[in-house]
Amino acid sequence: MGTEIRVEGLTKKFGSQLIWNDVTLTLPAGEISVMLGPSGTGKSVFLKTLVGLLKPDAGAIWINDKNLVTLRENDLYEIRKLFGVLFQDGALFGSMNLFDNVAFPLREHTKKSEAEVRRIVMEKMDLVGLTGAESKLPGEISGGMRKRAGLARALVLDPEILLIDEPDSGLDPVRTSYINQLFIDLNAQIDATFLIVTHDINTARTVPDNIGLLYHKHLAMFGPREMLLSSEEPVVRQFLNAQTIGPIGMSEEKDADELASEIGQELPPLPPIALQLGTSDGSPRRGQKPAGEWCRTHGVTPPPGSFQSKNAGVPGVSQVPAEGPYAATLASADSGVQAPTSADATQGTTAGATS
Repeated sequence: MGTEIRVEGLTKKFGSQLIWNDVTLTLPAGEISVMLGPSGTGKSVFLKTLVGLLKPDAGAIWINDKNLVTLRENDLYEIRKLFGVLFQDGALFGSMNLFDNVAFPLREHTKKSEAEVRRIVMEKMDLVGLTGAESKLPGEISGGMRKRAGLARALVLDPEILLIDEPDSGLDPVRTSYINQLFIDLNAQIDATFLIVTHDINTARTVPDNIGLLYHKHLAMFGPREMLLSSEEPVVRQFLNAQTIGPIGMSEEKDADELASEIGQELPPLPPIALQLGTSDGSPRRGQKPAGEWCRTHGVTPPPGSFQSKNAGVPGVSQVPAEGPYAATLASADSGVQAPTSADATQGTTAGATS
């Protein structure tokens, strides 16, 4: 069963350097959320702060009615047992085989017998598709397999919260698709709360229930997937649709001359919203809503062609027709209503932030 995380007014600095300020959001229990942002905006710092590895300069992180920021070390240690963390490179011990890597948290933090450890490790390795690879060393397997081994290790203590840092880093598009499907299937099976940090637009458009965007030292927007994918907020629109026109430049922010040169340029239309990735076996997930529900509920017209394809709007990917339980879903909503901006970020099931 997943656990809700409520973040209020979180601020982090390193010396005089502000990383982000006044971040406020709620990660709903049992749902998949993705955090996006240009390089250097502090996404990984945000993950480390959530798990208590870094202490914020202001704000609160509420889990089970406890504020992690003010907890004593012993109490924080107990709360950390709710978390599983998948680091960018898997963070496996190079001298240990995969079995021992996955077993490490059980041997360090529990008093289980070796028979129990073996049962749990083999169960988690089977869950991520690594049965038969337990005797291999990290250097003997592919990057995708190392990611899955790191995920198995993150799962051995049955976490209620999974923090996943750049799971697509170093993976080709095919293996990224496989690991995205694995996240969806795992979420349905274990009902944990997922937060994924990524740069991958395909992942952001098709996997999560909620999307957040860190930009220019603040949270530009956070909310349900359809809210951000139909947003006309300039920075959100530019990033989620991989466009060059907008406030984001090569050095995070464009200067006045760059912005002036774009005046009068017509923005490309918003691409259609793809159907959200479903589970492999068609089983339901708690966080997955009917396609188009948020747009319909809030009177927002989605981009033309939305919810008709699994890959609609994904750059460089041909469309795959909708099938199964999503084949007859909404293609468009009532017209004449403006798309959401950052001011709408408090709508829906999650708490928003100031932009």
